[in-house]
Amino acid sequence: MRRGLTTVSALAFTLGAVCVASVLRWFDRPVATVASAVSVVEPEPYAWDIPAPFPRPPVPADNPMSAAKVDLGAHLFHDARLSANRRLSCAACHTQSLGFADGRGRAIGSLGDVHPRGSMSLANVAYNPAYNWADPNTTSLEAQVLVPLFGTAPVELGHAPDGAELLARLGADARYRALFASAFPQDTAAISVANVARALASFQRTLISVRSPYDRYRYGGDRNAISDAAKRGEVIFFSGQRGGCFQCHGGWNFSGGIRHERDTTTQAAFFNTGLYNLTGPSSYPALNTGLHAITKRAEDVGRFRAPTLRNIAMTAPYMHDGSIETLEEVIDHYAAGGRTLTQGPNAGVGRNNPNKAPSVHGFTLSGTDRQDLVAFLESLTDTTFLTSPAFSSPWRRAR
Repeated sequence: MRRGLTTVSALAFTLGAVCVASVLRWFDRPVATVASAVSVVEPEPYAWDIPAPFPRPPVPADNPMSAAKVDLGAHLFHDARLSANRRLSCAACHTQSLGFADGRGRAIGSLGDVHPRGSMSLANVAYNPAYNWADPNTTSLEAQVLVPLFGTAPVELGHAPDGAELLARLGADARYRALFASAFPQDTAAISVANVARALASFQRTLISVRSPYDRYRYGGDRNAISDAAKRGEVIFFSGQRGGCFQCHGGWNFSGGIRHERDTTTQAAFFNTGLYNLTGPSSYPALNTGLHAITKRAEDVGRFRAPTLRNIAMTAPYMHDGSIETLEEVIDHYAAGGRTLTQGPNAGVGRNNPNKAPSVHGFTLSGTDRQDLVAFLESLTDTTFLTSPAFSSPWRRAR
């Protein structure tokens, strides 16, 4: 039986110079299963811990959730052996205390290369209609995890596309042999690239952040959960004339589109926010043209996915390239209707960018308004999410 991943073929756009076919073949192989005469203990289903009224995220039929699979994924996520040179784990670029971002403006790969974009927060990543900053084609977590493992433009974890070294490394570890056998009991060859992807995706689906003070205030009925300043900031955030932030960061996830178990068709939204307006062939820096890099359409230059604002106070610096340091400066950027850079290679008047989203129209805020809006954004910080042992390194817990 083929246990394929429906969106993996889209990775031809994302894996750079890597031989995509040699990676995708892992998902086209028939799975060697245990003979029916042998008794197989089915994994315990994963028990979701999501308070009302929030929905469960979508889960693909070919990768059902199980407690064992999530446990395996957590071990893989927090293990530096997942990089070819054993120096970098997934958690190095997605640190729990930083909202599963890394505190850098631009990510750094296992070979020390500085990437053109920053590491995105993984908070509520399971609800995203698409992954990465500007790729509408990667629409499953199973597909996305292959990018850092095998991608070469840029190099992240740095494995060769055949996966042989990674699988040999995992297979030599008795703990991993037991974890894979528990997570995939039907597979006689449980340690495979496909199952690595499935386990990592399963763990990331559990990274759900819905217990912030704002959630207690808005959905839990606790009128004292946030400050009066944050309440005033909420009004500004959802105002069409002052702020209007919700037009790009909408819904309960404060993001550009939400998929869940009852709605699996929502598309990701991409926006040009007037961050740059260079003269020349492109209004954005060459390595950061956004959606245009995929579509090649001129109107898509500078369009990037609107990420979640949950835990936004923990994920500085901001924007796709980390070029804005503070929340106050982000607000100033949008209040001006775009950013003006007066010198350097990226000089230009962003508010005049021809592709700028209509919602980035500029607005006037007083100093108090600005502080109130920051207070509201800070109320989206979920300390339970940032400290939960369920998301921390199982290797440390085992000591």
